[in-house]
Amino acid sequence: MTTISERSEETLEVMKSKFVAIVLPFDNVDTFKDLWSTIKKKHAKAKHLVYAYRVDNKSKSCDDHEPKGTAGRPLLELLYKREMNNVVIFIARYYGGVKLGASRLLRTYLQAGINALNSASIKEL
Repeated sequence: MTTISERSEETLEVMKSKFVAIVLPFDNVDTFKDLWSTIKKKHAKAKHLVYAYRVDNKSKSCDDHEPKGTAGRPLLELLYKREMNNVVIFIARYYGGVKLGASRLLRTYLQAGINALNSASIKEL
């Protein structure tokens, strides 16, 4: 099982929409609302703020009004696939006026998450 040691952020632009992926070390579900609120304030102009986290035996994801299963769930599956724990991924989407369609949207959210995880410092738990 692995985790990350510090915050990592990557931006991906696809068809005029900007996806800002943020991964953070996260080990206390009780502090999630405060963390979400802080990220939401920083990205107040974003149309969507999706997330996925995994802490011990608890996990959660949210598509934030994107088509069901196109954002949060694939990010959560990414954390399980990489056997990562005590991690949260947020992705703020700044809508660029072009609809991506469900399959491209899913691939883009997933790629943004992968990019942020790949640039993070990974450590063993």
